[in-house]
Amino acid sequence: MKHDETVGQLLREARVASGLSREALAHELKLSLRCIESMETDDWDSLPPGRARPLARQIADRLHVDLELHTGAFQVVPGSVELTPPDPRRERLERIVMGLLTLASAALVLWLVVPGPSLGRRTAPSYLIGFTRAPLPPPPPPAAGPYPVLGELLPEAPINEQGILVSLRAMDTCEAHLEGEDGTRLQHTLRVSEPWRLRVKGPFSLDLDNAGVVGVEVAGVRIQHGQNVGSPWMGRFDAQGHWLKPAPEPLPNVPVPPPAGEPESE
Repeated sequence: MKHDETVGQLLREARVASGLSREALAHELKLSLRCIESMETDDWDSLPPGRARPLARQIADRLHVDLELHTGAFQVVPGSVELTPPDPRRERLERIVMGLLTLASAALVLWLVVPGPSLGRRTAPSYLIGFTRAPLPPPPPPAAGPYPVLGELLPEAPINEQGILVSLRAMDTCEAHLEGEDGTRLQHTLRVSEPWRLRVKGPFSLDLDNAGVVGVEVAGVRIQHGQNVGSPWMGRFDAQGHWLKPAPEPLPNVPVPPPAGEPESE
């Protein structure tokens, strides 16, 4: 190796030693033939500005030429001084350190914003002295019907696509018979504190043999049948669950006697 050799001469000698032509090297590196010729003749001014050093390194790496051993020749190539390539391990270490600093900063902010157990009893600021905090309104009581069901969060709809809600609760034994106009016939023995809840579609009739001990609710309405213990009762209901009360019996037409001392009219 001659000490006065230029970068172009080094690249040309390495190419010839590798048995590559200029056309083959240009095709492999996807460069123009004019670019290869300009570098091998040290005609750096004909190359695009700022591309002389990167192109020289690219060809030198392909031809296994270590330009670090020819710093004097490489300094003649125009262009800015190239920076040292970044170290991956150093970059990874820097990212870890930045992540730890970010976590520490977030923990410090939380410690300053959220009071700890020792800061739980703090005095009120001076501008709040004399003011009292308004008490929060009590939560609304849960809606409870006449017969609340254990575990029920919302009351059942009185009427839905499944039919009319019928609820019976007895304080003593009672036989209940339910018959719908669609031919449905149900019989159930009511016992103490055992509710009977069911849904019926369409008009129906309800028959109780001991109505005085049974609370009846149809479509969410309490039915006041007014029967005593041991008295039977039968009620008829329409398709909307309305109680069809029987018409009151007319009073007997009793003749009123005339006042004393007046003759009766013929």
